[in-house]
Amino acid sequence: MSENPRAVAAPGRREWWSLGVLSVGLGLIVLDGTIVGVALPAIVGDLHLNLTDAQWVNSLYAVVLAALLLSTGSLADRWGRKRLFLAGLVVFMGGSLLAAVSTAAGPLIAARAVQAVGAALIMPSTLSTVNAMFRGRYRAAAFGVWGAVISGAAAVGPLAGGALTQWASWHWIFLVNLPIGVILFAAALFIVPETRGVKTRPGVDVDGALLSAIGFGALVFAVIEGPDLGWWTPKGKLTVFGWVWPADAPVSAVPIALAVAVVALVLFVIWERHREKVQREALLDLGLFSFSTFSWGNLTAAMVAIGEFAIIFVLPLFLINALGLDVMGAGLVLAAMAVGAFLSGASARHLAARFGSPGTVLIGLGLEVAGTLALALLLRPDSPGWLLAIPLVVYGLGLGLASAQLTGTVLRDVPVGISGQGSATQSTVRQVGSALGTAFAGAALSVSLALTLPAALDAAGVTGAQADRLADSTRESAGTMITQLRAQGSASPFGDHTTTVVQALSSGFADATRWALVIAAVFLLCGFIGAARLRRVAGRSDPAADPHDEPDETRPVRNR
Repeated sequence: MSENPRAVAAPGRREWWSLGVLSVGLGLIVLDGTIVGVALPAIVGDLHLNLTDAQWVNSLYAVVLAALLLSTGSLADRWGRKRLFLAGLVVFMGGSLLAAVSTAAGPLIAARAVQAVGAALIMPSTLSTVNAMFRGRYRAAAFGVWGAVISGAAAVGPLAGGALTQWASWHWIFLVNLPIGVILFAAALFIVPETRGVKTRPGVDVDGALLSAIGFGALVFAVIEGPDLGWWTPKGKLTVFGWVWPADAPVSAVPIALAVAVVALVLFVIWERHREKVQREALLDLGLFSFSTFSWGNLTAAMVAIGEFAIIFVLPLFLINALGLDVMGAGLVLAAMAVGAFLSGASARHLAARFGSPGTVLIGLGLEVAGTLALALLLRPDSPGWLLAIPLVVYGLGLGLASAQLTGTVLRDVPVGISGQGSATQSTVRQVGSALGTAFAGAALSVSLALTLPAALDAAGVTGAQADRLADSTRESAGTMITQLRAQGSASPFGDHTTTVVQALSSGFADATRWALVIAAVFLLCGFIGAARLRRVAGRSDPAADPHDEPDETRPVRNR
């Protein structure tokens, strides 16, 4: 017998305060996924990173998150969500401290991995706790806050990173996590209730955890390293912990990594089905994907994340290196996304009341696609920052609408008892998307720069071996070479021709950035198609019924 949604008791003050604490915790780790972007040119220059290093600083955080979230979601259900949240904060603060004191690419990338381990403990713990605390119509309001925090934190990251980098140093984008983390730890200790999932099966799925980590990690590695290592024929040697893949090998390491990813992920699915068949504890309940809203919602979320993080990765590099803005100026341009996201996040529930949550997601993705394409059309090496901010506001409006309603839609049919797995699966999909977004954007930028920079230099009359070396240096430094030449002026090796060279490189960088934005728009368009399908399958159920208000043992028949 279904419980009347109107009879659900209203959450108390403690639940709402807990939502606030958990939302800030989520915001902290989402913020850390985007705050690095605008500071990246400064980090590249200070630590002498190349483009691949820069991609890993951005991507490894998402890669490790994606690899661990399924495991930590299961741990949260088993050991207690509050306990994992507190442990995650400690690990996250430790990683932040290590990142702040890093003096080279290796230690910084390793510190980002430690941060990601902490974030992986925090993220599923928070969402599943909210899922357990709120019922009926109050859950929709809680998820609305949740979605607004995700979109707002992701969008405000570049502005915060710009302010901290310009007025202090890039080290402070990590140090700022320490006082916030301490306050959150103390607040969570006294306010957030402990919740657990119901363990109905024996065992721990260690093999599933290893297979998922290998599969996701190898996939993102291949996409990031492809332009430098070669998609098939090796371009150079690969050295990992003293082990060398030689440059004269018959095939590059990239297709091997892709093959490992495919095999590991296929084995992961087979293994999880086997665990289900023998009634053992499984890392991922594949039955979740028999809920149509869960399947299509996750596909849509992945496409949104790929598009969003592709934009966040390439735009700061263009604004600072090619357009010549300072870090704070770039942060202000990118803050246009936050303005749009906050405006639409606050009004998303009103639109949802009229068009439904899936309809609101569809409207949001339409705005995201339009904003991204408009940005690609307006982007030039001499475009004023305010002009580029206009389509970013449109994009931010769409981001706020889509993110605010997508979370609740994906989890609307998931039983509370396995909400940890459900939320961890959704978070994993988002993080895989964000890692792939950075990877695809970086790959598109790298491949495009190899074509556009020589063409732009040739058009400016700069040819020969010197032009080839300059184009390669600009591509490998992610555009930092342009900033260095601009700062040197006529004292550079090009003398009085420096301005011409800088303009040519900026033009080539703008062309390459435009192609990366087109790639982002394609993924967002795929998300729009997924959202249209999501709206269709969500409309099959009775909109007056709230499936969360049925006891877990009497769940309705799943939509196929």
